[in-house]
Amino acid sequence: MNTRRQFIQGTVAPLALSALGPALAAHAFDSALKPAPTGPGLLVSQRPPVAQRKFVSAAVEQTIVAAKARIADPETAWLFENCFPNTLDTTVTTRVVEGRPDTYVITGDIDAMWLRDSAAQVWPYLPLMKQDAALQSMIAGVVNRQARCVLLDPYANAFYDNPDKVSYHKDDLPKMKPGVHERKWEVDSLCYVIRLAHGYWKQGGDVTCFDAQWLEAMKLIVATFRNQQRKTGDGDYKFKHKTMWPSDTAAGSGTGHPVAPVGLIASVFRPSDDGTVFPFLIPSNYFAANSLRQLGAMVRALYRDPAFPADCLSLAAEVERALQKHAVIEHKTHGRILAYEVDGYGSHYLIDDSNVPSLISMAYPGAIGVNDPLYRSTRKFLFNAANQPYYVKGRAAEGTSGPHAGRDMIWPMGIIIRAMTTNDDAEIKRCLKMLAATHAGTGFMHEAFHKDDPAKFTRKWFAWANTLYGEMILRLLESKPHLLG
Repeated sequence: MNTRRQFIQGTVAPLALSALGPALAAHAFDSALKPAPTGPGLLVSQRPPVAQRKFVSAAVEQTIVAAKARIADPETAWLFENCFPNTLDTTVTTRVVEGRPDTYVITGDIDAMWLRDSAAQVWPYLPLMKQDAALQSMIAGVVNRQARCVLLDPYANAFYDNPDKVSYHKDDLPKMKPGVHERKWEVDSLCYVIRLAHGYWKQGGDVTCFDAQWLEAMKLIVATFRNQQRKTGDGDYKFKHKTMWPSDTAAGSGTGHPVAPVGLIASVFRPSDDGTVFPFLIPSNYFAANSLRQLGAMVRALYRDPAFPADCLSLAAEVERALQKHAVIEHKTHGRILAYEVDGYGSHYLIDDSNVPSLISMAYPGAIGVNDPLYRSTRKFLFNAANQPYYVKGRAAEGTSGPHAGRDMIWPMGIIIRAMTTNDDAEIKRCLKMLAATHAGTGFMHEAFHKDDPAKFTRKWFAWANTLYGEMILRLLESKPHLLG
């Protein structure tokens, strides 16, 4: 299996795929999967047997037992038990390379490691690692592996375990290096590398993984961000891919649509792996500014050289100034709101996407405050189907969809993030009910499901969405236990 769309293409006959169209074709395989039994007394664990699990953490297992005891609704407790450990159960491969931990984390049904997904998949386990040395070593292995991936190609978004493996997309231009699965330039991919390293460090992780190789990778990240500000041209990145979906390749000459050199960082693709309309992707630039500040603080504490931290903070400040000037638009009804994408020339695109980072999700990693007036007005605008073409309401649920899986396909990830970025109890309850009602009896979150029929879904095995669900439940048990007890 290869990219998300190649996974679909390899599963459904090409003629049938063409007849269905991209949105329906996306769930043609997964909707036929047999659901798990969910009747009274039939909430059977959907985890693999212990002997078949890829990684077992005593701290995670203890957390599952303790959390389930505090969750009153049996189905929610069952979903948590299935979802929270899914990354460890099914996607992690650990080893030691040159005396250092090395961890390969697949996204689920695709045997490749996305920088974004892998960082997000192990993120909820960070608070538990001090109770479990093996878990800490596993996460250190992800930090080590990601640094090597960045040094291999900072513009790539996904990599193979085998460094000699040639990608299925071998005809993409320019030719990819062995070990690279896909080369879609997404600003957030490198932000997630920083976020995981910073989170690991803040949780008291062993600093030996922050060695010369890691520092070299961090300097390459900052250099790549500066290159993609495109102040003196289009920068180094070009990408051309033969595909039946225009959003799977870069527009124009392979660099995306033109942008003005205003200080923002161009992202040719979104976190959904779809091409941007305007390359200044606002959520990713907020994420970048926040990540650069984290990196600056971290490097300043770990190294004596003050020049690189100053460079990080300088770039963060420049991006923030550009966001203040170009990211905010004046809507005729909703007043000041954030655009999703801009080009620096004055054009903007008013949508949101379910993948993280999105406009709604910016409050999740702390890139903007939940109570920030600009964020609140943007949120109100986006959760209205009259304003936003990718906010849909159906018989089964309502939520943010997107062009990746189709306009009528709601992403559970978007519902989870909605619950994690509000203080409104009623809104959180609504999200919990929709998630419990739309897993189609499988006991897991999916990439997307049809707004009228959750049995039509994409990706039965999508570990990031599963682990994110577990993270949401743990957050609620800490901050709003009355909603689950």
